[in-house]
Amino acid sequence: MASHEAHDPEKGIEPVGHETGEEPRKHSFIVGRKSSIAESVIAAELLDERYRTTQRGLSSRHAQMIALGGTIGTGLFVGSGQTLSVGGPAFILVSYLLMTFLVYCVVTAMTEVATYMPVHGGTMSYYGYRYVSRSMGFALGYLYWYALGILVPYEITAAGLVINYWPNDINIAVWITIMLVVIIALNFLPVRFYGETEFWFAGTKVIMMIGLLILSFILFWGGGPSHDRLGFRYWNHPGAANTYMVGGDTGRFVAFWETFVLSVFPFTFAPELLVVTGGEMQSPRRNLPIAAKRYFYRLVIFYCLSVLAIGVICPSNDPRLTDGGAGAGSSPFVVAIANAGIPALPSIINAVIIISAWSSGNSFLYISSRALYSLAVQGSAPRIFKRCNKWGVPYMAVAVSSLFSALAYLNVASSGSVVFNWFVSLTNTWGMTSWVCCMIIFLRFRKACEAQDIQSPYRNWIQPYGAWIAMAMFSLLLLINGFTVFWPSEWSASGFLTAYIGIPIFLVMYFGHRIVFWRDKWAWDPSEIDMHTGMQEVMDAEQPIKIRKGILGKILMVFE
Repeated sequence: MASHEAHDPEKGIEPVGHETGEEPRKHSFIVGRKSSIAESVIAAELLDERYRTTQRGLSSRHAQMIALGGTIGTGLFVGSGQTLSVGGPAFILVSYLLMTFLVYCVVTAMTEVATYMPVHGGTMSYYGYRYVSRSMGFALGYLYWYALGILVPYEITAAGLVINYWPNDINIAVWITIMLVVIIALNFLPVRFYGETEFWFAGTKVIMMIGLLILSFILFWGGGPSHDRLGFRYWNHPGAANTYMVGGDTGRFVAFWETFVLSVFPFTFAPELLVVTGGEMQSPRRNLPIAAKRYFYRLVIFYCLSVLAIGVICPSNDPRLTDGGAGAGSSPFVVAIANAGIPALPSIINAVIIISAWSSGNSFLYISSRALYSLAVQGSAPRIFKRCNKWGVPYMAVAVSSLFSALAYLNVASSGSVVFNWFVSLTNTWGMTSWVCCMIIFLRFRKACEAQDIQSPYRNWIQPYGAWIAMAMFSLLLLINGFTVFWPSEWSASGFLTAYIGIPIFLVMYFGHRIVFWRDKWAWDPSEIDMHTGMQEVMDAEQPIKIRKGILGKILMVFE
């Protein structure tokens, strides 16, 4: 008999069969019949017992708060100022309402896929590998890895710019270094520490957002120090809808589409965070749908109501929104509070914005490292990135993903606002590419469920129609992401590349992988897709529901 007792805690590998000289074996997928290519591919890589896996250290309260505020960052607090200046209060509100609907379609589709099989290393690239093809998993996995890795320096860049609100002689590189050290250190700790820090970081952001909404309501009625009742004054002057690039109705048409494109950014990659946490979440089949529902509430309350508020309290023609004086696209909340003459509060808001950037950077490095870990799990990256320490942290994946953080130092040599806009444009392209692919994955998953007569534990009324709508709209937005660069007065090589280079990069990865694995089908046959491997571990992770009665019991559930 091969021994399973020997275990190397440093390497995280079990040398199974070492007494007989056998090669370490892997899980086989036994189905009682000849396995298909899709099933044998899954069996070959996805459940390799020689390596430790990540651990389910995220509790229900961690999952709920991460879903509620995990990626509320500078895209909403700071970037919305630039969007407001382009479109005006009416266009930014309509754009966020439309984007909320589209992202709701994306979230419900992703949650259905992830809830069925929330395994260790489960990202949307993993599910692309499992339900569509190896090439889909490969291309989407690397897109996640580098796109989310680059978002870390973006958040740090934005935080560094906001720090400039306070006059200081300290080089921006010092602030960048401090923030990066903390973010990277947190990601090397057990996942429960990530969950705990995000719980309090996200809680801080949620409290501030609620406070800002209340303050906006008070200023609307003239409750500020000057007792100046704002009402919808700024909807009349400078106006509800701006023109952009050209005048008249054509200018308003251009302004709407540019506003719609810019409004993508605050939502980008947030749904993916829910999926990634499923592999390290307690009772994921129960908690993922709950987190998804909380996510929709967050979209409506914190995004739609926030842009309604800034349209009321901040004029879209205020030069501080775009001059980069206190950061690229300076926070409209800070501008409005300064206009209202409320002392000290702008500094408090800026401090929380910095915490938000810190928090979002922490989340993006977490997802980026898990994307690389997922690639290794599915056999699309070197197996060294599959290694986890005794805490379940894929330390090699975290270390390599952290290298993207050095891009934050571009802010030292270049204008912060220029770097900020580079990151926005690049991220928009990659985020929308991801969502189009995720809708394809969902539709193939649904086909597999129908072909094999499987009922997913979570379904939403809007699907599958929502997936088709989201796929069509994000394909359109992907093509017009950088349309303003084609104006002669706006043309620049860097602007064109950052708006569109993400598309050929993804296609080269996908078709390059297809050439290598040319024998593979373009998509697995729905009747042959492996819907069972890993299910036992998922079911074992489900814990009995604790029933608590009374108000005190409900409060205790939040902190469990």
